[in-house]
Amino acid sequence: MSAALGVKTKPTTTEPADDDSDISALINRLTAEVNRIAVDKTKSIQQITNQMKMLALNALIESSRAGAQGAGFAVVAQEVRGVGQQVETIARELETQLTKRTGDLVASIERMSQRSRGERMMDLSLNAVELIDRNLYERTCDVRWWATDSAVVDCAASPTPAAVSYASQRLGVILGAYTVYLDLWLCDLDGNVIANGRADRFRVVGQNVAQTRWFREAKTLHSGDDYVAGDVENQQLLGNAQVATYCASVRAGGQANGAPIGVLAIHFDWEPQARAIVQGVRVGDADKVRVLLVDSNFRVIAASDGQGILSERISLSLNGQRSGFYRDRTDTMIAFHATPGYETYRGLGWYGVIVCGT
Repeated sequence: MSAALGVKTKPTTTEPADDDSDISALINRLTAEVNRIAVDKTKSIQQITNQMKMLALNALIESSRAGAQGAGFAVVAQEVRGVGQQVETIARELETQLTKRTGDLVASIERMSQRSRGERMMDLSLNAVELIDRNLYERTCDVRWWATDSAVVDCAASPTPAAVSYASQRLGVILGAYTVYLDLWLCDLDGNVIANGRADRFRVVGQNVAQTRWFREAKTLHSGDDYVAGDVENQQLLGNAQVATYCASVRAGGQANGAPIGVLAIHFDWEPQARAIVQGVRVGDADKVRVLLVDSNFRVIAASDGQGILSERISLSLNGQRSGFYRDRTDTMIAFHATPGYETYRGLGWYGVIVCGT
């Protein structure tokens, strides 16, 4: 694994096109214009028929004054009046039907637009969680590789002052090339930190981490090919920084099937890396949208607005699905997608989530 894989892992999100929303808006405008024209024209027809009815009424009055001589004209006036009423009825029916049809069309377009937007938000949710999974897959490769480093193996086997000094130096060199880590810790099987890469910054040598979940799980790994992936947490020994810890067992002779002699823990500098991913998702209307990563307990572990990280839990209506979108009771659209994992990294049950306010 080359150093470049750990130095600059940047999200490659693409800005989604707004063609669908533009087309929907155009169709909505055109439909509204057709509806307005139809209403205006039917009203004009109604005005004309009203004039015809008024003329017919005047003609009837005049024919009655003319007596027998106006009888024939009265018949014509009655016919004109009847035609006017028929035209008025047709105009009203036309207005009613056009208004209903255009209203149905507008509603249908709105549903299509909302579905298109929801599917796009769901895809972007997948994009976000995929990017972090690919990043963290490399972390699992790093820890298993570095656990076979001869300086690490020798120090775990015999932690003499010279061996500790050399292992710390070696871990420091690694940290200089891989800027996505806060620190690397070599622990003995009792959970004591015996060497770290940034001893000048983090005085952790001598600290005991035996009660941490990641260490307990790392002690039970079956071979050097296995690893432990920890959930995001605030690590007190690293200045309470947000880290994702990855562990592998150090084995005798650096062999995958060798006897376990220690544990290597690498602490991924979570906050800036995760922030770059969620803020890199181009969703538009950024002031109304939150892009989130949440863990398997729906705890927010990254947020584009920087709020609620490691303290907020969101309510997701999954309905047994790994991906989807819906509107909650406040008419807020929520899109989500479960982690698909990447290569040998199965993921930790995390979700990409996008919350679109109204």
